[in-house]
Amino acid sequence: MANKTFINNDFLLESKAAQKLYFEYAEPMPIIDYHCHLPACDIAIDRIFENITDIWLGGDHYKWRAMRTCGIHEKYITGDASDEEKFQAWATVVPRLIRNPLYHWTHLELKRIFGIDQLLNPDTASDIYNRCNELLRQRDFSVRSILEKFKVEALCTTNYPAENLEHHKTIRDTQCKTIVLPCFRPDKFLDAHLPKEFNNLVNSLESLTGLSINSFEDFIESLWKRHQFFHRNGCRMSDYGIETAYSADWTIEDVNRAFVKARSGHPLEGEDLLKFRSAVLYELLLMDHKQGWVQQLHLGAMRNNNSRMMALLGPDSGYDSIGDFEQGRPLIQLLDKLDRSGHLGKTIIYCLNPRDNDLIASIIGCFQDGITPGKIQMGSAWWFNDHKDGMTKQIEALSSIGVLSTFVGMLTDSRSFLSYPRHEYFRRILCNILGRDMSNGELPNDYQLIGGIIQDICYFNAKNYFQLHEAYNAIV
Repeated sequence: MANKTFINNDFLLESKAAQKLYFEYAEPMPIIDYHCHLPACDIAIDRIFENITDIWLGGDHYKWRAMRTCGIHEKYITGDASDEEKFQAWATVVPRLIRNPLYHWTHLELKRIFGIDQLLNPDTASDIYNRCNELLRQRDFSVRSILEKFKVEALCTTNYPAENLEHHKTIRDTQCKTIVLPCFRPDKFLDAHLPKEFNNLVNSLESLTGLSINSFEDFIESLWKRHQFFHRNGCRMSDYGIETAYSADWTIEDVNRAFVKARSGHPLEGEDLLKFRSAVLYELLLMDHKQGWVQQLHLGAMRNNNSRMMALLGPDSGYDSIGDFEQGRPLIQLLDKLDRSGHLGKTIIYCLNPRDNDLIASIIGCFQDGITPGKIQMGSAWWFNDHKDGMTKQIEALSSIGVLSTFVGMLTDSRSFLSYPRHEYFRRILCNILGRDMSNGELPNDYQLIGGIIQDICYFNAKNYFQLHEAYNAIV
């Protein structure tokens, strides 16, 4: 019997039921990638990447962390080594990554995108590098072609309020087959503990809106103008990367005083900072509700933990970690305040610390409205959890405490156009869990029922929940 390749048809599918669920129900579904960090400029020009290092290793802090851990010098990670040298360095690391999701993702991406079955290691690196580069230079491997290959029907980029969204307009004008819409990411405007950065952001708002921002009320009005601008450009979603759901009580006097202090160059600390953050977050969530947006709360990251490397490389360089913040009480306070006032919209809550899975799964059930299926969502396994064990734990928590069938499914959360096999990874894990339950007699042997739920999770729930097609068609 011939040996199977590592990434074979049965990869992660441990039963006949799982295989049937995946190939007949999950695999054919298009992708709605409602949260990613892909650069819209690359989609606008339909970029062709020069080599595999450029598209695969550039900006990928997952890989950078692994390389540092395995003793690779920074020269070969973010430094001035050649692209081929960086790829060779990555190839020495990959064989040492067993049980890390990077090992699975690396070989899944090589297989699905480039048709390469070889394991990446120092002996195969040169051949794989050259084969990938030869393909990448072809028009069939442009970024739009990759999106089409993976049936990416719609995606949402991550954009800060001061962005002009010119690339999104170019994408629309050139009739890209994938719907590409912005997502409003204003959380840096909560960071008044960094007065220099905060004031630069406020100054940018003044330039964009033509408003003189001298008070908290002016500040919120300027953010509302940018919110409206994003809405006119098809945005229907916000995203907040915050430590916890800021929900302290505040008065307008409190936050005006805090705003003036921050504008004068003094950092906010303690209660002043918490009240300010709570006020800004609440006002932004009111805007989201007013315009019928989905709001996403990414909770629990401790960022830029290595101050020396932060000074050297800046943020998003691989020096973040899971945080141990209190999540339950402030989140309930925030959701309850919005609910009491009639301003609680569709909300997705992601928790970075897996200890909070059951907590979040139980909280979302407290604020469903009996009208919108899955109005309050437990987000997919995020960042340090988007591996087999993390996805399994998220699915188990949601299905045990909440309702799995209303889940809006996987997202890519990546800066690389080669990351779309992560959707396959998630779908195989989902089908394996439900297929196992069918094989064990814990679920009925009803493929129409279970397969239909899988199709909902993989595609239809997201399509109905986000309504990105409708948003795109509404752009004037």
